[in-house]
Amino acid sequence: MFDIGFAELLVIGVIALLVLGPERLPHAARTTGRWVGKMRRLISQMTQEVDRQLKADELREKLRKEGDTLGLEKIQKTVDDALSEAKKFEHMVEKPDSSTDRKSDQSSN
Repeated sequence: MFDIGFAELLVIGVIALLVLGPERLPHAARTTGRWVGKMRRLISQMTQEVDRQLKADELREKLRKEGDTLGLEKIQKTVDDALSEAKKFEHMVEKPDSSTDRKSDQSSN
């Protein structure tokens, strides 16, 4: 996170000892350590959540693209199969004769 070496930590420790004094320095170090730990955990949790969201978004996009492609192909195949099946049986369907329609219309009057 921070590029702080041993020499920098030593200088910070000496300054803290001079400013805070030997009585308050242990308490301040513990408090600082707790805050640093909490911040690291918070940052870690946030990065994990962002990674999860990015992966979920990528997966949704991939599924949507595959679903669109597979869905259209499947629908087109189903429609084509239904049309070819209907053409096979087209000759079996009786076509209405216009003369019989006229006779039924006249008899009902």
